[in-house]
Amino acid sequence: MLLTDQLLLNYKRCRRRTYLEVYGNRAEKDPEKEFLLKLKKENQLHITSTLESLLLPYQKPDGQDSFLNSQQTQELMAQGAECIYGGSLYLSFEQWQDSIITKNDHNSFDAENIAFLGKPTLLIKIPGESIFGDWLYFPINIKLGRRPKPEYKLIAAYHAQMLAAIQGVLPPQSELILRQQNSYQIHLEYWLERMYSMVAECVAMLMVQQEPEVFISRQRCSLCSWYSHCYNIAKSQQHLSLIPGVTPKRYESLIDMGLDSVESIAAVSSERLGDKIGKSIALFLKQQTQSLLLEKAMVRADLKLQDLPPSSPIELYFDIEAEPDRQVDYLLGVLFVDRIRNTKKFYPFLAEHPTEEAQAWKQFFEFVSLYPEAKIFHFSEYEVETIKRLANLYQTPQSSIKVLLSRFVDLHHLVTKTVILPVESYSLKSVANWLGFSWREEDGSGDQSVCWYDSWLKTQDRTFLDAILSYNEDDCYATYHLKNWLVDFLEQSQQK
Repeated sequence: MLLTDQLLLNYKRCRRRTYLEVYGNRAEKDPEKEFLLKLKKENQLHITSTLESLLLPYQKPDGQDSFLNSQQTQELMAQGAECIYGGSLYLSFEQWQDSIITKNDHNSFDAENIAFLGKPTLLIKIPGESIFGDWLYFPINIKLGRRPKPEYKLIAAYHAQMLAAIQGVLPPQSELILRQQNSYQIHLEYWLERMYSMVAECVAMLMVQQEPEVFISRQRCSLCSWYSHCYNIAKSQQHLSLIPGVTPKRYESLIDMGLDSVESIAAVSSERLGDKIGKSIALFLKQQTQSLLLEKAMVRADLKLQDLPPSSPIELYFDIEAEPDRQVDYLLGVLFVDRIRNTKKFYPFLAEHPTEEAQAWKQFFEFVSLYPEAKIFHFSEYEVETIKRLANLYQTPQSSIKVLLSRFVDLHHLVTKTVILPVESYSLKSVANWLGFSWREEDGSGDQSVCWYDSWLKTQDRTFLDAILSYNEDDCYATYHLKNWLVDFLEQSQQK
């Protein structure tokens, strides 16, 4: 069995994914999402541009097979190559065990049929003493992330440990280069110990073929090719992770209490549950499970009058499509609603090219300024943060922005503060679908919109722009329908 750095990276994020990559049925995997493929391409472009900026002449092993590649990598290290790009590090079980600096019960294991593979982005030659001579190597990993995540640090430590076994000495450093080409030094003494334990735990799981329990976390699972497979299992089990508000930590608390079903949580006393997970969370979970069992919406028990949604004769419903990697907000969509005349019209302020963002912002700002009394409804904090970014970028007077933002109403905040719904998620799509609203673009999502925009820029095929506009307009209409439903529901509830 080959334990790769990619399997370890997955293990840190989701143990079940690592297990499925080794033992799962490949036929049950989803095709890779277009957005994930896009990220992989951008990561390679990031690596290429970083190499160019570092001005390092490099050598690259040409072996396609990992073992052959690792042999070529070691040959280049022995020759004293200044920089090795795309190399591989391979260790047998014995080499791994012999190289571990601190041996204890937490990081020891017996698995002689395990081999280890690592693929650091770069190996950099520096002065020092190693089996090769008066030089040694340290690893650099180039990542598209914006911050040095724990999993990045653990893999950096893994690569450093592999180098220690190969060159006979632990490198003095291991480095990350992130999105803005900013470098980050890894504290090896700290992260090596944690890496040892992670490797031992991962090997133990794989050796006994112990399949980890399914746990659905949409933010973490959304891009995983095993998502559908895991979700179907969770659905068949009525797994508690499908209940909004059940985090991994809360899940452990619920299981410790013997609460392993929606029915058991709904039936337990609020006092007992509150002692374990906190009074406010207990009250929410009790209502959430009751809502799911009854398949109906409920007013939150802690509803306050000031939480009721405002209304105005003219209302604007606002949604943004953005490309984070290009740092461009390419569509500011507004649904104009005149409640007096009972009319609606969608206004898209579109940057057909990233350089047109300033024009789209100017048109948007002028439009919303025409209706100074109109409330502006949106469904996340992102819209507010985007307004602040664009206003600062294009030097819009802060006094004007302060007035504009005072008109914003976050419908997501209102929904989660006022009602409990029989849904698995309080995302706009999940909630609006429950209301019976459907999007014309069946595969539409924020990630897919980014892919469509990239395709438009590359091909100039306007069908991609049309898909973006359709999806954004439906987002605005979904927000509008949700706001109408919320007002009606809360008014009816007050009359009872």
